[in-house]
Amino acid sequence: MVIDKKKQNIIICSLVLLAILIDQSIKIAVKTSMCLGEGIMVFGDWFQIRFVENNGMAFGLEIFSKYFLTLFRVVAVCFIVYYLIKLLREAKSPFGYIVCIALILAGAVGNLIDCLFYGEIFSSSLGRVAEFVPWGEGYSAFMTGRVVDMFYFPLFTWPEWVPLIGGDIFFGPVFNFADACVSCSVFALLIFYRDIFMK
Repeated sequence: MVIDKKKQNIIICSLVLLAILIDQSIKIAVKTSMCLGEGIMVFGDWFQIRFVENNGMAFGLEIFSKYFLTLFRVVAVCFIVYYLIKLLREAKSPFGYIVCIALILAGAVGNLIDCLFYGEIFSSSLGRVAEFVPWGEGYSAFMTGRVVDMFYFPLFTWPEWVPLIGGDIFFGPVFNFADACVSCSVFALLIFYRDIFMK
């Protein structure tokens, strides 16, 4: 797909901003209308909006300190920005590949915003609906905010007789729009653009 370089840059920048806006709009709507742990059935039992906060890495892992994780996210975002700018300047990579990198950047920035600022600007969601508060009066310090997750797809439970996973939910993680941008883009890169990484 051949696109004029200037038009491509506008599309990619707009895509990144739109994805971040969608992600933050959903998170703020959930945070200011639901208590932590509250769930809403959307399509029966298999799709729910369930408000959880992730204090660590993907899937709630907590391996390092929160400051380290946030700094790691900052470094990762800076690297992806550099790489995306390089791709846009060279204009040699397929458009779909650039879109995937742009969505990974948007997802990373979306979750970084939560880590950097949410602790400062929101009251606690534990047992009550959070509210915007003056800077510095929130539930946590700068760089230690928790990532807001809400999409839950407990599609089915494995039968008890299945070794190791019997009784577990098939897809248990709760995730957000930013996570979906990153995961779907990485999946698309592995499926459609493996040859670029093999060079």
